[in-house]
Amino acid sequence: MQRTEGTAGVKLIECVSPARNKWSVRWDIHEHGDGFADYMEAEFGYKPTLDEIKATVIGWYNKQTDDAILSGFEYEGNLVWLSSENQFNYKAAYDLAVQTDGATLPVKFKFGTDEQPVYRIFDNMADLTEFYTSAMRFIQNTLDAGWQRKDTFRLELYQME
Repeated sequence: MQRTEGTAGVKLIECVSPARNKWSVRWDIHEHGDGFADYMEAEFGYKPTLDEIKATVIGWYNKQTDDAILSGFEYEGNLVWLSSENQFNYKAAYDLAVQTDGATLPVKFKFGTDEQPVYRIFDNMADLTEFYTSAMRFIQNTLDAGWQRKDTFRLELYQME
């Protein structure tokens, strides 16, 4: 599976080598004004079924969404790695601070990268709430965008006689 460049109006599915029974499936097509396009393409050594096409495309959309959640959030200009573990840690720290009326503050989180870490100390509920709700809003918006892309995927366009 790779991003490829080709001509605009490219077929979504086609046999690119009848002698080898090699098939290409394409999606996420972005046409440029110059007659060219870029798109994702997966190759199969056989004619894929509609279920295989759906699994390939939806799987790719899911991975794009997961990757965007993991490494697409910035807070105060710093990258915030939203791994499942970090999400859990942020929620636990926030929930505990709320439950104790801020008695567990300050809390310290590491943002940025391993090569350029940025340590952020949250010493009041307002700042911690702003951070946590921003992260959760980012996750929800990213999930929503992924759902919209998957909902607009039209498997019937890959039907061949």
